Amino acid sequence: MRCYLGGAAAARAGDEMSGPALLLAGPALTGSATSGSSLLAGVMVAAALGGPLFGVLLDRSARPGRLLAAALAFYAAALTAILLALERLPFALTVLLAVGAGLLGPALSGGWTSQLPRVAPPGTLPRANALDAMTFSLAALVGPALAGAVAGALGAPAAVAVSIALIGLALPAAWALPAPERPVSTPPPTSSVRADLTAGLRVVARNRRLARATATSVISCVGQGALLTCCPPLGAAVLGGADRGALLLSATAASALVANAALARHPRPPRPDTVLLGGALLLVLAPLLAAIGHPAPVIAAALLTGAAEGPLLTALFAVRHREAPERLRGQVFTTGASLKITGFALGAALAGPLAAWSLPGALVAAAGCAGLAALVFVCWSNGTEATAPLPPPGAV
Repeated sequence: MRCYLGGAAAARAGDEMSGPALLLAGPALTGSATSGSSLLAGVMVAAALGGPLFGVLLDRSARPGRLLAAALAFYAAALTAILLALERLPFALTVLLAVGAGLLGPALSGGWTSQLPRVAPPGTLPRANALDAMTFSLAALVGPALAGAVAGALGAPAAVAVSIALIGLALPAAWALPAPERPVSTPPPTSSVRADLTAGLRVVARNRRLARATATSVISCVGQGALLTCCPPLGAAVLGGADRGALLLSATAASALVANAALARHPRPPRPDTVLLGGALLLVLAPLLAAIGHPAPVIAAALLTGAAEGPLLTALFAVRHREAPERLRGQVFTTGASLKITGFALGAALAGPLAAWSLPGALVAAAGCAGLAALVFVCWSNGTEATAPLPPPGAV
């Protein structure tokens, strides 16, 4: 479990660091102000296609840890190629490299988490789930700050290189992940990749609780992406500088980390479905607080956002572990990760022009996305399905 958490934290910190590092390295090496955002967009857009297919391969693999290690190595190699190509190849080819890297982005999130039941000690899956979600918050806290510090001290290309090194540090942990236990009477899968891909997508769409959790999280991510885009102009308008918007992101990540730490220590955590709804409702309130436009409400909004996002992610993982069939678990997680990344990118893209026109309007739109997510959850609920409990102690 310690090996799993260490590898997940390193890979995710490298991933969180790579985005800001590419944003800085693109303009530094090409002289174009838009090159960094183009590279980041290429990485994020491709995730929607790569996640489901990688999940199928992960589920079919006899040693998924080694496949995950190969994906991490390819991701690190693609980032290296981007760094080397920025000054040497036409920029369009460099963006294609970014798209290739993005295809394996979900491996760093959903791919890792799908393996959690195989390493969590018996009876500890809810706590392990919260600890796993904490690695996302830790990465979100450390990655961008480290990118800025390294870029300031050694230059933007060095920041990309450090992010590559962090991803490389995760390779041994991925390689060491245990193989799935197959009963002697159960043969390896003989269906086609296409059939497995269809089956996984059908599970996500037709399992009511899984579809509800997926839709709620993706719509919430649209709002989270919009809120992220609003942080630099909020920093400029309220805190005295656009660069101080990064402090809001750090406050959000720290709050999420604390909230998940408290959740991991709770002897009887709340039902994940209840947390999903509560988190969406808190994400309605946070942007509205920020729209007040004074320092105290803005800082409170950042802390409230983290307090909602951290447990919401833990609850989402709990629902996926509970509802996903074992043979399709990897695909359920990587498909969900792809959809969330796409939702986040969509929210960020739409909020940019809106924030330039009206910052309060963009914040209200972010709140509206969270409200829509809560509404979808309520409309999708049916009887006791909205309050299905976590697996009992001892069940993994």
